[in-house]
Amino acid sequence: MFSSVIEFIKSAISEQIVGDPYWAIVALVGQVVFGARFILQWIVSEYKKKSHVPTSFWYISLLGSLILLAYSVHIKNPIFVLGFSLNTLIYIRNLHLIYIHARKGMVTAVERNGD
Repeated sequence: MFSSVIEFIKSAISEQIVGDPYWAIVALVGQVVFGARFILQWIVSEYKKKSHVPTSFWYISLLGSLILLAYSVHIKNPIFVLGFSLNTLIYIRNLHLIYIHARKGMVTAVERNGD
């Protein structure tokens, strides 16, 4: 079993990273950006001493998702294309809701009573 995992990793490195290094870098950057959003959310929550999702979380999510969507299109993987397309729409919608909320200066019941 262990040897098959090693062979899989060697094959993946050979085909994807060595065979297409520029797109491998794009995929790595996308994954790092996408993962950084959780680190940001964790740091902000620790600072506030409660669970909190800052607006920048959604911008980082959108950026990471767009980068990974581009990579998914490049490798022609319909499952990842579908997943990152849906993610992108959700992140845009969240940013739109934040924008509308801020513009109107509304305070919701959840905000009034806390998280």
